[in-house]
Amino acid sequence: MSDIYVFLGPTLPREQAERELDATFLPPVAQGDVIRVCADRPKAIGIIDGYFENIPSVWHKEILFAIQSGIPVFGASSMGALRAAELHPFGMIGVGAIFEAYRDGRLEDDDEVAVVHGPAELGYPSLSEAMVNIRRTLADAVAADVLSQLTSLKLESIAKELPYRERGYGRVLRLATDIGLPADELAVFKSWLSIGRFDQKREDARLMLATMRRSLGRADAAPLARFHFERTSLWDRAMQDVAASCTM
Repeated sequence: MSDIYVFLGPTLPREQAERELDATFLPPVAQGDVIRVCADRPKAIGIIDGYFENIPSVWHKEILFAIQSGIPVFGASSMGALRAAELHPFGMIGVGAIFEAYRDGRLEDDDEVAVVHGPAELGYPSLSEAMVNIRRTLADAVAADVLSQLTSLKLESIAKELPYRERGYGRVLRLATDIGLPADELAVFKSWLSIGRFDQKREDARLMLATMRRSLGRADAAPLARFHFERTSLWDRAMQDVAASCTM
């Protein structure tokens, strides 16, 4: 078992991740998971995918605990990008275009990276399309003269108005047809998608793994904690809960 832990789900197939970095790949992160892996004193922790809604999300404080303990924590793509944008002032290492967009305020909504996915035993197959991927693909289509700027903006608006669980190019194109967007443009775009569709989340995940691989051999791999870690009663209770779950 590697002493580098990475939380991964639908963003990147595990076999591709293993080609990028020798690491122990764990399921999407949830509340308490980072505390648990800190007990093993890993060389680094990477967060790509994480749970939310029905399962409590990874707690900011447990990431701060890892950083304060001298463990580099990297984030990208999905939950990792969200937490890195929030915690980079405290030493979390964000990687990729999605992290940068959240950090700089160009993206704000959590639903930009949210997807529906299948079960772990099937490899977490994505069942919807992330809004960040749709935005990037539409921008590339405009750059390639496949779509006009106006049609691209209208498609982007249609996608953004959909619940994240229902986002997909097929649904967006059907709705675009219903409101009378140019049929010839939509047909060309639909055909182009087979070669032009871009997965920004996957690209950022690969970049994070490559960044971890390159940086972990350096003496300055672990950033200094730029904060005082406050141990509260809530934190002590969380530690006790995790300890109890590990001994059951």
